[in-house]
Amino acid sequence: MQKILWTVDRLSTGCGKLCSWSVVALTRLISWEVFSRYVLNKPHAWVLDVQIMLYGTLFMTAGAYTLSKNGHVRGDVLYGFFQPRTQATLDLILYFLFFMPGIVALTWAGWNFASESAAIRESTFSATPLPVYPFKFMIPLAGGMLLLQGVVEIVRCVMCIQTGHW
Repeated sequence: MQKILWTVDRLSTGCGKLCSWSVVALTRLISWEVFSRYVLNKPHAWVLDVQIMLYGTLFMTAGAYTLSKNGHVRGDVLYGFFQPRTQATLDLILYFLFFMPGIVALTWAGWNFASESAAIRESTFSATPLPVYPFKFMIPLAGGMLLLQGVVEIVRCVMCIQTGHW
């Protein structure tokens, strides 16, 4: 069982690390555009759209990576004083009450949103139109990754409740 959990952790980490390279692309793109705009006096209309798409990709794909590293912010004023079984029980309740419905809704709505965008071949509304629909598929992909990582965290909560340690 642990092998499966670690495989999903590695998948989330790999996807997060791969998509983190969009920071490099974003930095280079912004630097190039600033140089082009202020030194060469040749701004590009499409750059803002690409910046938004790259940042959205980075933001959306960071969720599963952060969950796999236990890096999300918690209101743990009292949580840290609880026994591991109590922590796991509380986490399990909150995963089922808030996390799972929210992520399932995100993934479902994201799929509908992306497929409708692909059906009409949606593009940006600018002087140089760019296709938007490939980037909209990052929403259900990121939701699916987050859902998968959430299932792993739920299994870990159940294991902690049974064994008494994380």
